[in-house]
Amino acid sequence: MNNSPTHALRRRFAVAFCAAALLPAVAVFASAAHAASYPDRPIKLVVPWSPGGATDVIARVIGQHLGQALGQPVVVDNRPGAGGNIGTAAFVREKADGYTLLMGTSSTNAVNPSLYSRLPFDPVKDFEPVIHIATVPNILVVPAASPFKTLDDVIRAAKAAPGKINYGSAGSGSSQHLAGSMLVKATGLQLIHVPYKGSGPAAADLMAGHLDLMIDTGSMPHIKSGTLRALAVAAPRRLPTLPNVPTFAEQGIKGFEASAWYGIMAPAGTPAPIVQRLNTEINAILKTPEVAQRLEDFGAVVNGGTPQAFKAFAASEIERYRQIVRDSGAVID
Repeated sequence: MNNSPTHALRRRFAVAFCAAALLPAVAVFASAAHAASYPDRPIKLVVPWSPGGATDVIARVIGQHLGQALGQPVVVDNRPGAGGNIGTAAFVREKADGYTLLMGTSSTNAVNPSLYSRLPFDPVKDFEPVIHIATVPNILVVPAASPFKTLDDVIRAAKAAPGKINYGSAGSGSSQHLAGSMLVKATGLQLIHVPYKGSGPAAADLMAGHLDLMIDTGSMPHIKSGTLRALAVAAPRRLPTLPNVPTFAEQGIKGFEASAWYGIMAPAGTPAPIVQRLNTEINAILKTPEVAQRLEDFGAVVNGGTPQAFKAFAASEIERYRQIVRDSGAVID
């Protein structure tokens, strides 16, 4: 038996090497075991906006059905403020274990990186995209009593009286502001931007006739009630819920597409089996007639797809909005 110091050293090295070699396998086994038992307690779905808005409504629709599919409650946690940045910043500090999710949006995850000079999170590195839920196209709307019956009416009036036609928004850098800025660039019109502290007050003033128009994502209930008139949809094709409302492209403004998108995200580093489980369940939920109809009634176009596709889409949107925000002139310190 060789008990020399050299032999003992070699033996300790061999044991250490084997242990190190086993570490990846142990980690994979632990991750798989964790995913197999997932979830065994309630899941929190962070909405970085106030209750009642589009993000909140969509989150509650998905959360209710996801909870039923997983056998654990999905609790919506509203954390509004700073254009969605407060709730999103809190979310990225959560554990990457699948028990805290985020309803990411085009505002927080695509626009804000260019809109805010300082951002409390990295729009790419801090997130694990799970699934692209839906896209809600902007719709050009005017008050029911407005003399404008078509997009061409708006364009002719704006050309005849430069700087007289105004449009409202939820604030500087909001989806309504950026869509209005895109319309100005596409047509050369001189429109006056009137920012509000939220889309609710802006919509109220629009319906009261204090504003001429908005290019909004949350107008569907008012369109259906008859208090607002829809003139154009900023999407590649007409919406099934508004089959008689033409797109901007159909009315001569090619390539005019503006929308808000929504998708489930997990913190960076969330185990792949958990991400895939969530993706599979939510894809199935989006295909149910009940959920698909509720989202379509809201004016949404249902998406779905793989985590990889959503990751690529979200990254491309950051680049796309960089130029849009620059053209709008909106910057928030």
